[in-house]
Amino acid sequence: MNYAIILAGGKGSRMKSDIPKQFLKLNDIPMICYSIETFEANDNIDRIVVVTSADYIGYMEKIIRSQGYKKIIAVVEGGRERYDSVYSGLNCIREKVNEAQQGRQKDKNYVFIHDGARPCVTDSIVNACMHDVKIYNACVAAVPVKDTIKVVDAEGIAVNTPDRSTLWQIQTPQVFESELILEAYDKLYCDIDKKGITDDAMVVEKYMNTKVKMTLSEYTNIKATTPEDILVTEVFLTCLLYTSPSPRD
Repeated sequence: MNYAIILAGGKGSRMKSDIPKQFLKLNDIPMICYSIETFEANDNIDRIVVVTSADYIGYMEKIIRSQGYKKIIAVVEGGRERYDSVYSGLNCIREKVNEAQQGRQKDKNYVFIHDGARPCVTDSIVNACMHDVKIYNACVAAVPVKDTIKVVDAEGIAVNTPDRSTLWQIQTPQVFESELILEAYDKLYCDIDKKGITDDAMVVEKYMNTKVKMTLSEYTNIKATTPEDILVTEVFLTCLLYTSPSPRD
């Protein structure tokens, strides 16, 4: 059984919007729908959990009913930080897995964790991640960086220039064997110092000493964070023939 956690709890402060960015409309469709549609239609995904803020659970459930999504098994409340929201989704999945496996031999399950503000995720990216996680138990969608990267000090002075050939830009989905990511997050929550945790791969690397495979993604799989990103994302969606998710009656 393969699960997808779609995070839809962002505040949208950098977007300068009164509503969370994942609910902004792209080509007249809420941004979150594009990600859901991709995972809903992919044969590798069996169940979906959406994580959002308490104020938007009702709105998210309304979207689900209107679109007729079949794989979404829960909409759960997120937390203050991204890792809090991921843990909320993981605990929901833990319950579902335990219920499904009562009295049965444990099956291997995989968990896809995806930012709802990345609407340009494609079937090919999901499939590539599925291929790699079966081999490595942990993988993340990523692309090699194109630009030179500078490390700077507190005053903005360059102190180092890393070798660009060793740098990858991390995206989502980030995909893990379920027991691995659950144990990693359990250990994270036993740690008083959670400072600096910005993605799920870091949790697995830090607490499970597990190497994470970079799965070659697509440069169009950007995260819509600023108003400028909305314009670019709409162009990408149109070019990728994602003008709208399939109508569901």
